[in-house]
Amino acid sequence: MTAQVTLDDKYAATEGHVFLTGTQALVRLPMTQMRRDRAAGLNTAAFVSGYRGSPLGGLDQQFLAAKRFLDPLDIVFQPGVNEDLAATAVWGSQQVPLWPQATKQGVVGLWYGKGPGVDRSGDVFKHANAAGTSRYGGVLAIAGDDHTAKSSSIPHQSDHAFISAVIPVLYPSSVHEFLELGLLGIAMSRWSGCWVGFKVISETVETTAVVDLAQEKVQFVTPEDFELPPGGLNIRWPDPPLLQDERLQEWKGYAARAFARANRVDRVTVDPPGARFGIVASGKAWEDVDQALRELGLGPAELARAGVRLCKVRMPWPLEPEGIRAFSAGLDEVLVVEERREIIEHQIKQQLFNWRADVRPRIVGKFDHEDRPFLSLSKGLTVGTVARAIADRLEANGLPDDLHERIEGRLRRLEAIEREAAAHEAPVLRQPWYCPGCPHNTSTKVPEGSRAMAGIGCHYMVQWMDRNTETFTQMGGEGVPWTAISRFTTERHRFVNLGDGTFYHSGILAIRQAVAAGTTVTYRLLYNDAVAMTGGQAVDGPLDPAQVARMLAAEGVAAIRIVAEDPAAVTGPLPPA
Repeated sequence: MTAQVTLDDKYAATEGHVFLTGTQALVRLPMTQMRRDRAAGLNTAAFVSGYRGSPLGGLDQQFLAAKRFLDPLDIVFQPGVNEDLAATAVWGSQQVPLWPQATKQGVVGLWYGKGPGVDRSGDVFKHANAAGTSRYGGVLAIAGDDHTAKSSSIPHQSDHAFISAVIPVLYPSSVHEFLELGLLGIAMSRWSGCWVGFKVISETVETTAVVDLAQEKVQFVTPEDFELPPGGLNIRWPDPPLLQDERLQEWKGYAARAFARANRVDRVTVDPPGARFGIVASGKAWEDVDQALRELGLGPAELARAGVRLCKVRMPWPLEPEGIRAFSAGLDEVLVVEERREIIEHQIKQQLFNWRADVRPRIVGKFDHEDRPFLSLSKGLTVGTVARAIADRLEANGLPDDLHERIEGRLRRLEAIEREAAAHEAPVLRQPWYCPGCPHNTSTKVPEGSRAMAGIGCHYMVQWMDRNTETFTQMGGEGVPWTAISRFTTERHRFVNLGDGTFYHSGILAIRQAVAAGTTVTYRLLYNDAVAMTGGQAVDGPLDPAQVARMLAAEGVAAIRIVAEDPAAVTGPLPPA
């Protein structure tokens, strides 16, 4: 017998356990915050925005499906034309209490986007974070990272972009932490005046778990060891730029760090007497460490015998110093396990730098104690690679003979399994292709002797379809490289593929640049009425071939032609041929 789980079970329940995907947990988050606010006597709302073509596992579709649950709680979902305009709208949500006509005491803002959307929105993030959040608002910026470019044109890691904007970063390790850390992030944002980053990856957001709703009732405390400056840290007006920057640089990040300390965001999970070796990890890397220890046969008793202390960091930046110093005290070495470029490792080294040499532990992570490469800066972490790293450092620090033999035996077995998996060859290789009926099947072909350039969207795939299409750009830059290349080649012309979704997002600026540069180029604006590769969502705005043609004519494009199987289906006045 199979039980049917409905949206009512997922969103209407307020206690017990519910079966949630990562995206559903993110949809439930503002609902929970609104319920908490109403219980506290607050008159608040929530505003959610992001770009549909920069999804987190179809987050926009989940918000639309949940509309009947969102409306009674005054939660507005409004997609943006692109990521930075969505972020600007979320910035506006924090300005609501500045005006006497406001109908709400505050508005919680949620922004979402993939790593490239974080990069694109950097200017907005810096301005909005400097301005601050409202007392009963707060902003959570949800970043979907793709560390190994599984579904992206480049690997991305949003931590550094958030750091450059002085935005604290929370990193849940699984769906089980989405609600608790999301609510904590909103509370931190309200108190510190900071936007708060919320980092998710496919291994966390695209999974499903039974979630305990008791975490929604967790109460957060304000720090007793940190005094806010006069006037607090929330948004205000008028507010000169240098005063905004002073509050941001001198106060807000430290306030967020104090909030994390008061609410024990980071956790020491194993702490045996006489520990000499420590492991620190965050997010998915923490789950890798936990599984690696299980695979090595290191349970609580074995970890105690080996003298191992463990710390789970849930706010990798800014790293709370008192907790990490207490964790490091008495240790000979700390192994930091994190993905891609160092975030935690650099901070630990900085915070322990002034300790005496005889009490300061060695820090090993991306490089070992002799500054040799250790954990990869580019490859994704696996349980096997993490297990090998832990085993190597435990061996270097000394182990009882029986533990040494157990670890080596388990490690050999684990590495054999990984080698077998890596050596497996699929009997059939199926190259990605276009959906049946999609116009891209024919519209991406080029005349014999011609060449085309690609960009972001479904047409990116033609680069491996033998259609004489080479090179690509970031989203919105399609064809612009040709404005430079054309000056230094005997080749006189190129085709450039540009999707309708990208055109509406930012691609019209690329065409404007080509016109301004006087470039000989043919843009093939591939219209399929969808923000492709993300679930077939519609473009966020009115767009049809006739309208596109009129927009291009207004930009000064020399010649415009509409090609379709049924030209009569294109309605509306067209520009002169």
